[in-house]
Amino acid sequence: MQYCSKPNIEQLNKILAVYHLSLELISTHKDIPGSFWGDSEAGLIGNTLFIRKDTPIHSALHEACHYICMDGQRRSNLHTNAGGDYDEENGVCYLQILLGEKLPSIDRNIMFNDMDEWGYSFRLGSTQKWFHSDADDAQKWLIEKGILDAANKPTGKLRE
Repeated sequence: MQYCSKPNIEQLNKILAVYHLSLELISTHKDIPGSFWGDSEAGLIGNTLFIRKDTPIHSALHEACHYICMDGQRRSNLHTNAGGDYDEENGVCYLQILLGEKLPSIDRNIMFNDMDEWGYSFRLGSTQKWFHSDADDAQKWLIEKGILDAANKPTGKLRE
């Protein structure tokens, strides 16, 4: 499992800034504000993503991608529970894999493995199989919402 180490935190902060999302590092022994799952899982309150050094990267990216993928109304009232429907959740999972590749110690295989280890479940039995064989609807949803361009690259825009 990859965690929010210093090089990853620095690059994550740059990625999040594009989306007007702030990153706040919490002391390791303190509860993470806005964490839906508790423990070391990332938290969201407003436009702030809360993490600790023991927060898994996939968790930080997942919550950040919820912020990116939710509509403006939900974003304006965001506190702990990002919510969202089936299509948005799939979009979030797809986008977190793409954004993970922008971090120094992460590639798709690491994201696939970490997501599987955490317990994400997909019809085909693994994140990798889903991403390569069953995620066309997630990709299409992200393009329709303006979050990805036609070349499958993040646009840096939030869903409106």
